[in-house]
Amino acid sequence: MPFSTRPSVRATLAAAAVSTAATFLLAGCASPTTGASGASGTSSNPTGEADDRPVVLTTFTVLADIAENVAGEHLRVESITKVGAEIHGYEPTPGDIRKASEADLILDNGMGLEAWFEQFVSDLDVPHAVVSEGIEAIDIREDAYSGMPNPHAWMSPLNVQIYVDNMADAFVDIDPENESDYRANAEAYKQTLQTVQDELVASLDVLPNNERALVSCEGAFSYLARDAGLTEKYIWAVNAEQQATPKQIASAIEFVRENNVPAVFCESTVSDAPMRQVEEATDAVLGDVLYVDSLSEPDGPVPTYLDLIRHDADAIVAALSGARK
Repeated sequence: MPFSTRPSVRATLAAAAVSTAATFLLAGCASPTTGASGASGTSSNPTGEADDRPVVLTTFTVLADIAENVAGEHLRVESITKVGAEIHGYEPTPGDIRKASEADLILDNGMGLEAWFEQFVSDLDVPHAVVSEGIEAIDIREDAYSGMPNPHAWMSPLNVQIYVDNMADAFVDIDPENESDYRANAEAYKQTLQTVQDELVASLDVLPNNERALVSCEGAFSYLARDAGLTEKYIWAVNAEQQATPKQIASAIEFVRENNVPAVFCESTVSDAPMRQVEEATDAVLGDVLYVDSLSEPDGPVPTYLDLIRHDADAIVAALSGARK
């Protein structure tokens, strides 16, 4: 069962379906495509020659970057959502549907992350693969989502190695001639992911017991916390329209006080106002912003997935081991 699809999403999809036919009639005036970084581009390469590579469309920028490492030069990878977008409540546009209908493959995370995705692809005759298939899910224990899988499996570099294998299989299905390259790219990237995982564990292993707690706005770090031996606490389980109730904030405050947690965190795609209430009510400091659902622009702090994981690990260690306010 996916996370709830809001009525506004359904309305948007219905309107989009009506608009799609008109959009195709104006295909000659189609807008530029959007690549993994969120920057606009066209179907031509810098030399002006047409880019006739198969197109792989992902649901968000993190998946696009991972996919690019596996695809290499053989596929053109694009993201439906742009840099900084909130993936949980995204509302597809008619242009998104046009792009998806013209893709050769669509990749989604699955595990209920993209509440809008099932309706988005239901009428499209395009292959699609769920890249989290085979992941050992961690179930959410609180809120309305209790018992459902936590969808943020990519926050574990170990899990992303499974993502990579699933992507390689999907790429071979649409482009078997380049199978050896996809397999080689996948193995090389998996080795890098293992190195990042080892760095993550080593960097966090120096923290004392009371500093081995990760308190965040959204419960997006269950897999990272599990793999690094951290205790997780969050204000709300999954980003939604209504979040950060007084009860949830009070629970976070109680946890921070009881465990003498020195720092708390919030993510880039949501307001940190609720966590600032926790900061003000305790001795904890608010650490640097963490990234989960979206990469940054190329000149930003997390232009790639590997940068995202390293940034978050460095921010967590720096804040938890730093001086109290």
